[in-house]
Amino acid sequence: MPAVECSDLVVRYGETVAVDGVSLQADAGEVVAVLGPNGAGKTTTVEALEGYREPASGRLRVLGLDPRRDHRALVPQIGVMPQRGGVYPMLGPRRALELFASYYPDPAPTGELLQRLGLAAVARTPWRHLSGGEQQRLSLALALVGRPKVVFLDEPTAGVDPQGRAELRAVIAELAEHGTCVLLTTHELAEAERLADRIVILRAGQILAEGTAAELARLGSGPAVRFWSRPGLDTAALGAVLGATVTEDPPAAYRAEIAPTPEVTAAIAAWLAEHGADLVELRTTASLEEAYLALVGAEAELAEAGSPGPTRGRRR
Repeated sequence: MPAVECSDLVVRYGETVAVDGVSLQADAGEVVAVLGPNGAGKTTTVEALEGYREPASGRLRVLGLDPRRDHRALVPQIGVMPQRGGVYPMLGPRRALELFASYYPDPAPTGELLQRLGLAAVARTPWRHLSGGEQQRLSLALALVGRPKVVFLDEPTAGVDPQGRAELRAVIAELAEHGTCVLLTTHELAEAERLADRIVILRAGQILAEGTAAELARLGSGPAVRFWSRPGLDTAALGAVLGATVTEDPPAAYRAEIAPTPEVTAAIAAWLAEHGADLVELRTTASLEEAYLALVGAEAELAEAGSPGPTRGRRR
């Protein structure tokens, strides 16, 4: 039985269809990332699975329970990290964790969570005086205090510095290692690529694609070799050698429109060496970012820039 199961989920806000027939699942010990532009329906889907959003139709099960009908039985078994807030502004991490721990029959030790999330040094600092990254780490600690079997994380690394991101990634990987199912939403493609066993891409309330990062990368634009070197190389000259179009965009990043073969990669390396240019990196597959942009397209760029979006109404 999947830890999380969602079949043909539809959620409406009045006349607006926020989620339009989404089906996904996640197993114990698996990390599933849900990607999509603003308004794609990511948060609404997760809120429905948590039992906080009424579906118009569809079947939802978390640990075999209906999130709304069996909400009281489900809540002690799940952890929820909201995108923002959720903590009394005057409480410090220690007091907030002690309060939340009192809601569970067998909570994780408060001191252990403070150490694990790097909060011991600010244990008495009120929430409102914590940095954005410390607030995010506390939100995650609060989601874990009940020893959940399923954890829902909404933008877990938003506003977190590189060191904090590494710490959060380590904690999430550890959760999955111990059999916890993790379902997270994010705009951070690099985080999804590093963290997730599977990725689901939403747009306009529907699933566009689903798979591992490598599988989704193959859905990007056609065969090409991507490599990085110094800026300003003679792309026309290299293109003549390869018999293919070579472009530079952005500076120092190059793309040769040719099927990747050992002969092609050797020719690129040899040409660069002849012209005294280092080969910094070479890729024969698209990145997740390239595949994402190819799938989501201009609508994602408009939504991220604050466009009012499609005529069906705004989505969350």
